Amino acid sequence: MNTPVIGVLALQGDVREHLIALAAADAVARPVRRPEELAEVDALVLPGGESTTISKLAVLFGVMEPLRARVRGGMPVYGTCAGMILLADKILDPRSGQETIGGIDMIVRRNAFGRQNESFEAAVDVRGIPGDPVEGVFIRAPWVESVGAGAEVLAEHEGHIVAVRQGNVLATSFHPELTGDHRVHSLFVDMVRADRAPESL
Repeated sequence: MNTPVIGVLALQGDVREHLIALAAADAVARPVRRPEELAEVDALVLPGGESTTISKLAVLFGVMEPLRARVRGGMPVYGTCAGMILLADKILDPRSGQETIGGIDMIVRRNAFGRQNESFEAAVDVRGIPGDPVEGVFIRAPWVESVGAGAEVLAEHEGHIVAVRQGNVLATSFHPELTGDHRVHSLFVDMVRADRAPESL
């Protein structure tokens, strides 16, 4: 059985919900805070939260550079909301001291859909996910201003890009882990299985 071990970066944000969603999608899910824990997983989820705080804590915990190296090496990664910002090669309006991991050739605008009290839910058609639209929870969500040639747009909302994939890297500006619909996590788990398939031959 090709059961991938997928970590959730557990420095800040909605870690528990992602652990539950990954387990429901038939992965072994575990929190990751340190480089040695990162080395033990096949893939990683970057949760929502505060992107500046997460990036600073990643540096503090010594996990930022190992994480960049793993992403450059092809490790599958999925980022939601703040995680999407961390996976962008460029932030339109970065805060002082804010760093990204990179991995997707895109420019992201932070808090583009408004403040906390302007959070909303919307049905989103996501390419690669069959059936009904995904219920997207948008909380101080970013959107993607533009993508490079290597990035594939998977979903838009009101004319703005809200889901992108580039190779083994997936990002959504919304939070599927908060809805009980685990299809986006299942898509990611399938990506991880496909990445591991040569090892299991």
